[in-house]
Amino acid sequence: MKRAVLMCVVSAAFLLAGHGVPAEGQQTAPKPPSLYQRLGGFDKLAAVFDDVAPRLFADPQLARFFSGHSMDSNLRQRQRLLELLCQESGGPCTYTGRPLGVAHKGLGIAGADWDVFQKHLGAALDHLSIGAREKGELLDLVARYKADVVEKP
Repeated sequence: MKRAVLMCVVSAAFLLAGHGVPAEGQQTAPKPPSLYQRLGGFDKLAAVFDDVAPRLFADPQLARFFSGHSMDSNLRQRQRLLELLCQESGGPCTYTGRPLGVAHKGLGIAGADWDVFQKHLGAALDHLSIGAREKGELLDLVARYKADVVEKP
């Protein structure tokens, strides 16, 4: 008997908190897919990174930022970047890296370097046939970190 009363109280509290079934005639709008979902999930984000990374390593203006790293360091950086993009685009990941300002401090990254990076990222997104809307949103998402990465205007 006590259990039945307790269940009724818990159910009522749940419904009153707005977590129950919508009122009659009221419909809940489906949540639109996240950028993460529209991009194609983790594997597509990984494909973007795997397409853009060789472009960055080969670019004479940017190569200095990537030289001297072991394969393990490069893979760790890849994983942290994928976590960040996954989390920020609405995916299920949690970023476990350092703040980007800390990670990039002292590298002397200039605004012109950032612009070249953005150009390569856009080319990778085009190469992978990412839709215009998703491309724009991903570039905007990445652009939010410019102030954390660029030290020289």
